[in-house]
Amino acid sequence: MLNGILHFGENILFFSTESHDESAVLWLDEIQKGINDANSNIEKAANLALGTSMINNCLEKHDSQPVLDILQSPKFGLRVVPECAETYYKNLLEAKNLKTKEDSSEGPWLKLIMKNRYDYYYNVETGESTFVPPEGFIPKTSWLTSEEIQTIVGQVTADYNREQLWFANENLILQLQALARGFLVRKSYEERKGFLQKQEPSVIKIQASWKGYKQRKSYTDRLRVLQGNVAAIVKIQSWVKMWLARKAYKKRLQYFKDHNEEIVKIQAFLRANKARDDYRTLIGAENPPLNVLRKFAYLLDQSDLDFQEELEVTRLREEVVTKIRSNQQLEKDLNLMDIKIGLLVKNRISLQDVVLHSKKLNKKSKNQVEEMVTGDKQGIKGLSKERRKQLEAYQHLFYLLQTNPMYLAKLIFQMPQNKSTKFMDTVIFTLYNYASNQREEYLLLKLFKTALEEEINSKVDQIQDIVTGNPTVIKMVVSFNRGARGQNSLRQLLSPVVKEIMDDKSLLINTSPVEVYKAWVNQLETQTGEASKLPYDVTTEQALEHPEVVNRLESSIQSLRTVTDKVLVSIFSSLSMMPYGMRYIAKVLKNSLHEKFPDATEDELLKIVGNLLYYRYMNPAIVAPDGFDIIDMTAGGQIHSDQRRNLGCVAKVLQHAASNKLFEGESAHLSSMNTYLSQTYQKFRNFFQIACDVPEPEEKFNIDEYSDMVTLSKPVIYISIEEIINTHSLLLEHQDAIAPEQNDLLNELLEGLGAVPDVESFLGEGAVDPNDPNKENTLSQLAKTEISLSLTSKYELQEGEDQDLKGLMIKTKRLVVDVIRTQPGDTLLEILEIPASAQQESEHLKVVEKRAILDSKTPEKMKHSQSMLEDGQLPIEQKKRKIQRNLRTLEQAGLVSSANKYQEIINEIAKDIRNQRRYRHHRKAELVKLQQTLSALQSKTAFYEDQVNYYNTYIKTCLDNLTRKNSRRSIKLDGKVEEKGSKKLKHTSLKYTAARLHEKGVILEIEDLQTNQFKNVMFDITPGEEMGDFEIKAKFLGVQMEKVELHFQDLLQMQYEGVAVMKMFDKAKVNVNLLIFLLNKKFYGK
Repeated sequence: MLNGILHFGENILFFSTESHDESAVLWLDEIQKGINDANSNIEKAANLALGTSMINNCLEKHDSQPVLDILQSPKFGLRVVPECAETYYKNLLEAKNLKTKEDSSEGPWLKLIMKNRYDYYYNVETGESTFVPPEGFIPKTSWLTSEEIQTIVGQVTADYNREQLWFANENLILQLQALARGFLVRKSYEERKGFLQKQEPSVIKIQASWKGYKQRKSYTDRLRVLQGNVAAIVKIQSWVKMWLARKAYKKRLQYFKDHNEEIVKIQAFLRANKARDDYRTLIGAENPPLNVLRKFAYLLDQSDLDFQEELEVTRLREEVVTKIRSNQQLEKDLNLMDIKIGLLVKNRISLQDVVLHSKKLNKKSKNQVEEMVTGDKQGIKGLSKERRKQLEAYQHLFYLLQTNPMYLAKLIFQMPQNKSTKFMDTVIFTLYNYASNQREEYLLLKLFKTALEEEINSKVDQIQDIVTGNPTVIKMVVSFNRGARGQNSLRQLLSPVVKEIMDDKSLLINTSPVEVYKAWVNQLETQTGEASKLPYDVTTEQALEHPEVVNRLESSIQSLRTVTDKVLVSIFSSLSMMPYGMRYIAKVLKNSLHEKFPDATEDELLKIVGNLLYYRYMNPAIVAPDGFDIIDMTAGGQIHSDQRRNLGCVAKVLQHAASNKLFEGESAHLSSMNTYLSQTYQKFRNFFQIACDVPEPEEKFNIDEYSDMVTLSKPVIYISIEEIINTHSLLLEHQDAIAPEQNDLLNELLEGLGAVPDVESFLGEGAVDPNDPNKENTLSQLAKTEISLSLTSKYELQEGEDQDLKGLMIKTKRLVVDVIRTQPGDTLLEILEIPASAQQESEHLKVVEKRAILDSKTPEKMKHSQSMLEDGQLPIEQKKRKIQRNLRTLEQAGLVSSANKYQEIINEIAKDIRNQRRYRHHRKAELVKLQQTLSALQSKTAFYEDQVNYYNTYIKTCLDNLTRKNSRRSIKLDGKVEEKGSKKLKHTSLKYTAARLHEKGVILEIEDLQTNQFKNVMFDITPGEEMGDFEIKAKFLGVQMEKVELHFQDLLQMQYEGVAVMKMFDKAKVNVNLLIFLLNKKFYGK
């Protein structure tokens, strides 16, 4: 510090000396400034010395990590690059190593020169520092000084920056070098080029002369050698060529052996690729070549697996149809049992009637189980020989009804609606086997479509008639898709969200202000035990005047919105689960209405669609999920009233939203939800539009006019004799309306059948003993016998009949397939003209024998007609002649043409191959679907059987109670009888005057009696032997009145139904809530 001040003073003295000013002196602020500068210099010197010491210590320890941090510190004031950390360390270490210790007694002092003016000394061991040379000063010569460190670091940084500068301008430098070199090369090239251009004629002449001389000399020498060694050359060439050929062959053979697996894979890939290309050609080309068709003709053969799957499908279909019918009958009987038990409870019928129906129910259930176990169905061979021809006629009749929907569509509207509904539930659904496969679902949808169009055209005058009325076809469609066939879809669609709503025990939705008000009043009276001063009977407006009612109502509305959103998400995200039949009929409904009412808007049409898809199909299942098998219910179980009200409120909101109907009038208290309804309607609108976007059944099921001709088995239905007779009777009754044309096929079939037979004549003589006293009952039972009908068309091609061109086309195709599989050729015409060789005849004979073996194993129902079997046994040349005759007939009809070498029939065979493949896929899918349906039906049957057992237990309990005299033990629905010893009440009677009960609010008034006379009326309440039963006796003004039996459960039911006041003894009005409170308090300790 002193040196800094002295240095500053020296400057002032020097200035005064130069200026010859003897009065120049240091002022106080100048002295202070000198002191501050000296302090700053000391601090900088100390930091620099410390940093130098730390650097040297790191170098001695060979620790490179802290070096960069020390150099970057303000102690040195250097610009340091982190990328050069290793270089800094390496150079500093090398510099330090160059400084050797000359004296072992090296001192601890470092000497630093500050600003090139004064010295600074720092002791590295003690940290002592001074500007004055210490006594015995010995510098530490083996350490780097700060100037050396700064010089080394600066050099490294400068080198790095220079290197980075070169790297940054590398492209520019290369470009400059390239330009310079290019210039030099071009200059040299131009000089050489100029020289050669000047000497070009001479150069060419010299080169030509020299080349000519060399070539001639070489040619002459070679020719001389060859001419002298011709024999040897020929021999050498033969040996060499042989050796090269053998070597190439062995090398190629070894290569194949080494890569055998790869070659096999490549060949397989190429063959598979070729097969795929051929198959694409078969299914995609407009005119597939005969060579391609021949490769895939084997796909038309039927294997053992095909027959097994077909038999399994037939068996499952029969079982499903039988299950559906038995479940429907069982459900009807159970519903009737419910009614009978209800009447029993109300003493409208005797217990004997219920027991009689129960026995019938058990017997029917047992018979159905036995029938399912045996699985026997009477077919055409199960009847007498005399009736066989008649039954064949019925097979033709039902085939015509099944495949031509116009007849049944007209018949439906000729009958009263109650009869048409029963006819649909029995005969029509049976005729289509409840759409158990794709063919029958396709035909049933065509019937629905035809009937719906007929109903709209003939019975709908305004577009709203579909909503306000009850259209027959709409009802049939919904009933079918909600029944056994489509129930699984509806369950998948709604079951999760409905179950979630029902499982939420905290959810309580009530949107009726009056009910909310009554529940509130009941709660107040039950909790306080005092009569409420509020009136019991109020209007909606009066109920809404109470803030508590409004708050509870708002809470219910908020909960209702939340739950409704969940249901909406479930519906909108599950469109794919909705049955195709429902969506297709919605599409038909929309299009038919638009065609009849072209001025109708899109919104009006979509509201009608919404009425079908939501209101008629989904809404009832939401309101009553137990009635539509949406949720699993145990026998005797039922949905709680709160749960049912919650679901009803949700359904009501969704119904309003789907029809874009706002809450007004009596529902004005729910007007806060109108905005929500409008928003939800837009979502429903989009949902209904997408739901109607489905393909036609022909595209969906891939069915056309030839489908029945190429299927493996004939369609089979299972129908009772009674249903056959009823259908025949209805057709004759309405024949003029159904088939007005005289030459209609239906008229011809009905004429062949004749009059409607009764059950006895249908079965034939000997079916029933004429002396049987129970003949009528026996015939009634036989009428319900189910028989199987294999449906066939009466107008299929018979032997020698060529009028049916479709049948002729099918026969010809079968013959063509047999011929082209054994005889090659590019076109069918070429094959037919060229005779078959002996080998081809032999191959064809093997195919025929193989087919004969397969036909012998074929079940009777799946066998082809006799004419087709005979044609298949013909020799190949006879088949070719028959093909030529058939082709000429088909050409005259315009179905084929020889001009294109009968390509049309080749195209038809290709189409059959494609359909056969699709049919096999559909059959596998149908197997899975039938198995799932059967499993669901079995579960439902098990549930019904539980119901039967439950009712049996109930009836048994009733019978037991009848046998006990003077017994009043209660009957529990689970069949258990409550024992007398369980939880008995105190038999102490309670006696109250009417005045006391009036004070408690239990008695409200007594007719014809003033309040001041209530003290003369005495009530005696005595508990009965059974829990919950009470006997009440009363004396009115000394007159003994009749005793009254009171059941506590009845009181609770009245409280739940909102009944606040009840009459007792036809005179006294009693507060129900307070009476319950009194009984709870005195007898149950509550």
